[in-house]
Amino acid sequence: MLPALRTADFGFDLPEALIAQEPARPRDSARLLHVGGTPADRGVADLPDLLRPGDLMVVNDTKVIPARLRARRGEARVEIMLNRAEADGTWHALVRNARRLRKGDVLAIEGAPDLSPRVVAAPEGGAVRLDFGPDPAALAAALEKAGEVPLPPYIARPDGPRPEDRDDYQPIFARTPGAVAAPTASLHFTDRLLAALEVRGVCRATVTLHVGAGTFLPLRGDDPRGQSLHAEWGEVTEEAAATINAARAAGGRIVAVGTTALRLLESAVQPDGTMTPFRGLTDLFLLPGHRFRAADLLLTNFHLPRSTLFMLVCAYGGTDRMKAAYAHAIRSGYRFYSYGDACLIPHDPSEAAA
Repeated sequence: MLPALRTADFGFDLPEALIAQEPARPRDSARLLHVGGTPADRGVADLPDLLRPGDLMVVNDTKVIPARLRARRGEARVEIMLNRAEADGTWHALVRNARRLRKGDVLAIEGAPDLSPRVVAAPEGGAVRLDFGPDPAALAAALEKAGEVPLPPYIARPDGPRPEDRDDYQPIFARTPGAVAAPTASLHFTDRLLAALEVRGVCRATVTLHVGAGTFLPLRGDDPRGQSLHAEWGEVTEEAAATINAARAAGGRIVAVGTTALRLLESAVQPDGTMTPFRGLTDLFLLPGHRFRAADLLLTNFHLPRSTLFMLVCAYGGTDRMKAAYAHAIRSGYRFYSYGDACLIPHDPSEAAA
C-alpha cells in the first residue's frame, strides 16, 4: 500500500536571502551537496571526482525560447506564456486574464505587429490554444524580437529580464528549441567541466524534454495524488536508448542531469530496467512510492517547498533523507532554485559516489 501523502508534508521554511537572483560565475563554481549517507559539502567542479569511469550522464538538450509575450485584444491587455507546440501547429499557452478571450479572437502582439495569433479554442483553466499561422520561422523571428526570457517568478526582475539572462538561463547543452523553462541542473556545466568529465571517462547521452510553463504552477489542494501535471513533449531516440542500455550492461551508472531528464527516462524505461525509444507527451508525476528504474544518480538544483519537484527528489532520494539534506543546505547557506547551487543524490544512500 502506498503511503498517505499531503502537500503540506513537503513544506519547509526558506530564508528569502537564499533564493539566488543570478548564477554563480563561472557556472561550475557553484556549490554541490553530495547527499550520500550523510550530506557532504563539495563543489560542482568536483563532479569528475564523484563519478566513475564508465558512468553515463543523460542530459536534456532542450533550448529555452523567449516564450513570454504581451498582447492586446482591443483595449484589453493579456500576457501569454507559450507552453508547448501541438501536433497541428497550434500552441498551448497559459494566459493571464484569459477570461477576457473568446474563441475566434485575434490578438495583437506588442513589439511584433506582423504576428496576429487567433484563439482557436475557448480558454479553459487559464489555458488557450493559439494559431500563429503556417510559418514556424515567422513565429521564431517574432519571439526573438518581442518575446521575453520566461524567468521564474522568484527571480526578481521588476523591469523585465536583463540582457545577460538570455545566456544565463540557457544551458550549454541547448540545441532543440521548445522549452519555456530551463532544465536548471544543466546550467552548472562549462566547457572546462565537460572536458574534465571526458578525461575521467564519464560519457554522455542526450534526450529532449521541452519543459513547460506548468513547472511554475503551484499545487492546489492537499492531496498530491489527486492532481496532475501539464503534459510536456519529450524524445528518447533509438541511439540514446542504446547508449544507456550499453552503459548499464558494462557496469556504468546512469546519472540523470536534472529532474526533466529523470522524468523522461522514467517515462521510457521498461519494468526490467531496459530503456526504450520514446517520442510524445508525458505527464508522469513522480511521488514517494514510485519505483525508479532508469537512473542511479540524480544531479539537480534545490527546489521550492510543496512543489512537484521537491516531491520528486523525496521520491527518488527518500523523504527523510532529502528533508535532512535541505535542512543542512539551509543551515549552510546554499543558494536555492534556478540560479542556485546543486545536489548529487545517489538513489541507493549506502553507495558512495566515487
